[in-house]
Parts: sequence; C-alpha cells; structure tokens
Amino acid sequence: MNPTTNGPRFRAYDLALEALQLLAAPVARIRAADRSLADQLQRAAASAALNIAEGAHRRGRDRAHFYRMAAGSASESRATLEIAASLAYVDRAEVAAAWRALDGVVAILWRCTH
Repeated sequence: MNPTTNGPRFRAYDLALEALQLLAAPVARIRAADRSLADQLQRAAASAALNIAEGAHRRGRDRAHFYRMAAGSASESRATLEIAASLAYVDRAEVAAAWRALDGVVAILWRCTH
C-alpha cells in the first residue's frame, strides 16, 4: 500500500520518487556549475511527486488539476535536464534513466487527465 492512496501503489508516484533518487548525483554536479538551475530541478522534481500525492486524495476536477500540475512539474524537470545537458553541466547518458522516469510520469498523468 502507498501512504498517498487508499489502494495499490500509483505507478506515477513511484516513477516520480525514482526520478528524485536518480537525480541526486546529477543535481550535485549541476549545482557546482549553476546553483539556480540545480535548485529549480530539485524543486520541480519534488513538486511532481508532491502533487501526485495530493491529487490521490482529491476527486473529480480537483484530482485532475493536481495531476496536471504534477505533469507540468515533471515536464519542467525534463526541460531543466535538457538545459543542463546542453550547457555541458551533465552528460545526457548520466541523466537518461531519470529522463525516462519523468517521461513515464508525464505519460501516466496524461492518460489520467485526458
């Protein structure tokens, strides 16, 4: 059981937590080059998980609203990774697993809101 739901674990939440774990080392490297970008990435990735958790306890449009915010935060995290890789703060290969996890979050939440 997931403490954020009354039923089976929600895969999007698991993927959001996985992304946070996978981002720990890259965030540290990004922080060495650009503290602001690293903070933005960390906040956006955490926001995705937090909004999924909050949405799990909502109903109807309210739930969809939190899931849309979570998808937006996951997308922001992906964009931040793309920027960090473009600026050579991290290598694309080292953030590929986190990118895939964030893609999974966005895909699941899209299906939940459309």
